[in-house]
Amino acid sequence: MKRTPAKGLSVESRIQEALFNAQDLKFKAFHSRLIPTVPADTVIGVRTPELKLIAKNFSADPNIDKFLDKLPHKYYDENQVHSFILSGIKDFDECIAQVEKFLPYVDNWATCDQLRPKVLGKKENRKKLLEFIKFWIRGRLVSGEQAEDDTYIVRFGVEMLMSWFLDDDFDPVFLRWVAAIRRNSYYVKMMVAWYFATALAKQYDATIPYIQEHKLEPWTHNKAIQKACESFRVTPKHKESLRKLRL
Repeated sequence: MKRTPAKGLSVESRIQEALFNAQDLKFKAFHSRLIPTVPADTVIGVRTPELKLIAKNFSADPNIDKFLDKLPHKYYDENQVHSFILSGIKDFDECIAQVEKFLPYVDNWATCDQLRPKVLGKKENRKKLLEFIKFWIRGRLVSGEQAEDDTYIVRFGVEMLMSWFLDDDFDPVFLRWVAAIRRNSYYVKMMVAWYFATALAKQYDATIPYIQEHKLEPWTHNKAIQKACESFRVTPKHKESLRKLRL
């Protein structure tokens, strides 16, 4: 039976009530295995469409700032709602401030990858965004705040480069920035590989020397080739050449 939120509850409590009302225990069991860095008892088990709906319903709440400011959250699903709320902010300065406040508390790949604010990638905002990306890919925040683990700050920075700077605003120097990243984290290495696989699809001529000249770590090098060869956006001819470059 679904629980009805009591009157007078804080916005945090009301969001938690909404999450438990949308709980799917089979999904919880399945999804918990995909996010091994997150304690299973903090996963409520809410599917993405429901998370987006909850974020939409609460984003206009007059007290939503109290939820956004209360970090860290107790539940993984709260972090997901937080990401979706930030992704819907339409003002660049407000959004970037909230993103920098949230990033030190992101502790898993799923929350990191759900954080995709469209306002950051708007054409007129990309020059400003790039100044933040320069910090993020080094595990730093422009605000100066530090995180105990910078894994997801770096991952988010690379994700932003991949999302917004591989088309019209591409500059070959971005490849050098990402290739220079050295982290032991699987989740950073995988994002770097994903970035180069996407770059091979969109900017092949500029990117292929990084593969030919082995400028990436061996694991990342091979994973980038694998992901590129799995992509429908990479031509069969390029895939044939890439397979020969595996280490």
